[in-house]
Amino acid sequence: MRFQSFAEMLAFWAGRTPDAPALRFEARGGIQTMTYAALRDAVTVRSAQLRRSAGGCRGFLLETPTERTVVDVFAAVQAGRQVALLDGNAPAALLREQLRRTDADELAGDPELAEELRDALGEPCVADGAGQVLFFTSGTTARARAVVLTEQSLCASAHNGGALLPLSPEDTLLCMLPLNHVFGFVCGLLWGLSCGACVALGRGPRHYFDDCARFRPTALSAVPLLLGALLKQGALNEELKLLLIGAGDCPDDFLQAAKAGGCRVSFGYGLTETSSGVALSLGDDARAMTVCPDDRIEIAPDGEILISAPTCMFRGYYKRPEDTAAVLRDGVLRTGDLGFLDGDGKLHVTGRKKEILVLPDGTKLFLPEYEAAAAAALGTPELAVVLLGGAPALVLFGKEADRAAVLEKLAPVMAELPRGQQLRKLIFTERPLPRTATGKIKRWEIQREVENA
Repeated sequence: MRFQSFAEMLAFWAGRTPDAPALRFEARGGIQTMTYAALRDAVTVRSAQLRRSAGGCRGFLLETPTERTVVDVFAAVQAGRQVALLDGNAPAALLREQLRRTDADELAGDPELAEELRDALGEPCVADGAGQVLFFTSGTTARARAVVLTEQSLCASAHNGGALLPLSPEDTLLCMLPLNHVFGFVCGLLWGLSCGACVALGRGPRHYFDDCARFRPTALSAVPLLLGALLKQGALNEELKLLLIGAGDCPDDFLQAAKAGGCRVSFGYGLTETSSGVALSLGDDARAMTVCPDDRIEIAPDGEILISAPTCMFRGYYKRPEDTAAVLRDGVLRTGDLGFLDGDGKLHVTGRKKEILVLPDGTKLFLPEYEAAAAAALGTPELAVVLLGGAPALVLFGKEADRAAVLEKLAPVMAELPRGQQLRKLIFTERPLPRTATGKIKRWEIQREVENA
């Protein structure tokens, strides 16, 4: 079914299968269930409460997904609020900046953290923001910016996914991903609810390796890093029949290992700006992806992937019209990714045009800014950041004996970043870094040397 809003989606399934489980979650020491009728009613009641209070933008500090979070997010949108979904595990300084940049005037989430961040809230002032849902990304920008999506675009994205990979009311989709990431929100939550399936809400990182055994899902969406960890621990349950992998490149051995366990594996490509996925692999070749029904993909002369997605496209970067115009022209998104369409019209993604490092959990680092901060702290431009072992590593022209001093100078820079984006390794080289004739660092050459060292 194609839905235009969260309320329409819940009303449809509450009318058709009122007693079917919509959410399953851990509470009071056992697994609890919320039916579609109960979920619709809870959202309606909460929405009425929010309508009676002042507020323009409701910021959500999201950590482990809970039924209360799902109800509150849906209700806030239904009540006409603009919603900003934030990573509750991010540093307080980063969260303050993001709250100010989204015009948030109220907070939901961990009470202690919300109280600590209250100084970043403004007065209710957002106009024309009803139905807008803001996600932060650094995928096409020099700094993380708020991407303006809508409940219509998010529902359309879920419909696209369900059209290629349908779920049924008999399925259970396990939601282990953070809801402040668009892949987690669409493919970990809306995909299941739009198909009338049951969504089991995972219990957070401490339970990654036993949630499959606890909830016995038939479908699971995961980023490559999480998939690798689940495979290593043998944590996938025997009922699992469909794995959707996205938000970052996935090693072939992960995909093959999942298939060997009897799962159908689909690999997806998408962006926050397109409300998540635009192409999914449906056959044996995970790298050959079928374009979603509402979307159209073209390849520019230089190999850049261009996307037209009228139902799923973002409205723009929040209050950044110039940045929006730089990537969205006449409804066509310039992704910065490189790829090609094969003879069957399947999309193959081959690399990145822009200087962005994609971590295994889907986080994207804009390298010029990242490296500039490190260079300023160290007082030298002779450095480069590469991906090593799934984490950022700094390659520095210098001497090993300087390690302690370098780490001390970098400490304030790293303290401002989420843990997953912090440098995990420092590599010294005794020769200047390779550069092009125009002075640009040959990052690919450094990456190859580090991997082969």
